[in-house]
This record gives sequence, structure tokens and C-alpha cells, in this order.
Amino acid sequence: MLVLGIESSCDETAAAVVKDGKVVLSNIVFSQIPFHQKFGGVVPEIASRKHLETIISIVREALERAGVSLKDIEGIAVTQGPGLVGSLLVGLSVAKAIAYVYQMPIVGINHLEGHISAVYLEYTPKYSFIALVVSGGHTSLYQVQERGSYRLLGQTRDDAAGEAFDKVARLLNLGYPGGVIIDRLSQQGKADAIQFPRALSLKSSHDFSFSGLKTAVLNYLLSLKTFPEPDEIPDIVASFQEAVVDVLIEKTFQAAGELKCPSIVVTGGVAANTRLREKMEERGKEDGIAVFIPSHNLCTDNAAMIAVAGNYYLEKGWHAPLSLNALSRWPL
Repeated sequence: MLVLGIESSCDETAAAVVKDGKVVLSNIVFSQIPFHQKFGGVVPEIASRKHLETIISIVREALERAGVSLKDIEGIAVTQGPGLVGSLLVGLSVAKAIAYVYQMPIVGINHLEGHISAVYLEYTPKYSFIALVVSGGHTSLYQVQERGSYRLLGQTRDDAAGEAFDKVARLLNLGYPGGVIIDRLSQQGKADAIQFPRALSLKSSHDFSFSGLKTAVLNYLLSLKTFPEPDEIPDIVASFQEAVVDVLIEKTFQAAGELKCPSIVVTGGVAANTRLREKMEERGKEDGIAVFIPSHNLCTDNAAMIAVAGNYYLEKGWHAPLSLNALSRWPL
């Protein structure tokens, strides 16, 4: 089966063609970062307009790279939510128009399920496994009992991990996107230079919290007599990053141990973080738990992951009506 995937939940316009839910024939992503950088974050109105300007050319490029035409496509998978409604509507409108004209089945995909499904393009984790979905908008922990069956174990009570990275980068005038910049600078700093707090208890739940850590960084900066010198910043961001990574790892492995899961999957934009990948794999070896993290280009928002999730439902004969609408919130 050839599936066309379309993703436009935030500020990446993406289209991909995937064969049989396993082989990526094309995976095109147009990033809007240059248009949002001066604002320090994603501006929804700008994101929607850029999707409108680029989505047709991105879909065409995905088809050309795959060496197929729309007549060859057997189904469409499109992100239905959660995300920015204006952005989602652009992708949905294009997907529904193609489905209507070519009389092909369409299925709406939960963005979080798409992130988890990215792992199937490269690995075969054993069920049930723990999935940590960590990005700029989400930090959630799931038990994946089988394909398409998800049990929410915990989620952030305030800031998502990626959001905390962006906010701390803003405090230090580092620019946007914060996660990429902090990851790079942290490799020049000492992770134990400053002891920032780790919110690990939360009444013994699997929930996360990063707002207090962000405030701790702010209070540390306020305690200094002057703004940090450039050579002091790597230690600050490395210490902050270590605190985030420690919490993500501890919570994830705690859940895996309690539920006796043989595998852990880490995905989402923050899963591209060098330190997180490194320490996750180290802890996995120590605890005897297999850790699967998709390649960098499959961690960040892309349409191949949406096509993979869609292929599963299309093969089962699950089709959505053309009346499907965007969902800003959609629990998995």
C-alpha cells in the first residue's frame, strides 16, 4: 500500500510517501524557523499563512521524490490534532480535497500516535513498551500495550520539556529554537556546575513538571551581579539540560520497572537531544531494558510518521468521513 502522509500541526509543513508502512519513499519537511525566530517562538497566524503558501509544492515534491503520482496513492493519512487549529486546517483541507477528487480513503491521525509510530520505521520494540513522547508541546508517558492501544501513565503538569528549553534560552538571549542551541552549547559546559532542582516525587505519580526548574534558572540569573559572560553560559545550560534529562530518564525507567516492560521508546523533537539519547541508552544497558530512539529526522515533526500510523488503520479498513475536522486538543 502506498500512503501519502501530510503533517501541518505546528510550524513544519511536511508530506511523505510510505510503502507498506515500512519503506519511506520520500519525506519532505519545510521548516518555518526563520520566520518565527525574531519572535522567540511560533506565531500561529504566521504558521498558518506559511502552510498555505508552501503545502501544495511540498506535496508535489514528496510525490516526485517518491517517483509516483496521486493516481498511485492508495490512501491519505493527515494529522487531525492536537495542534494549532489554523495550521491543522491547511493540511486537512488539502488532504480532503485530494481524497475527494481521487476517491481514495482518508484517515485522521493523532500527532502523538504519529510520533510513537515513527519507531516502526526502524525498529520492532517488544510489547508492551513504555513510550516517552517529549517535544515543545508535549511531555507524556504511555504504556503501548499493542499497536493502536495506548494507556496514558503521566504527563507534564505545566511546561513541556521542549517549552522549558525555549524559555530558558530566551532568558539567556540565546535565540530560537532553544533546544537545538542549548544542546550545542551544553557540550562545552559542565553538567554538574550548578545543582538545579529535579521534580521527581509529584506524589509518586508518573507526571512531570518543569516550571519550577525554569524558575530556578531565572532565580539563579537574578542572583548574579551581572548578566553571565559568554564563557559562563555553557555551564548554566548544561546544568539545566542535565536536570531535564535526569527527570525524563528517571520517570521513564521507573514506569518500565513497575510495569515490567521490556522496551522503552523515546520520540518527539526533544528525543533528538544528544544528552538525552546518550543517557537513555546508558541507563537501558544498566537496567537490561531495550531503548529505541528513532533517527533525528524522524523525531522532529514529519509526515512519514503520520503515514506509518495511517497505514495501520487503512489496512484495517478504517476510513474517516470528509467531514473530519481539526482538533486542538485530542487525548491519545
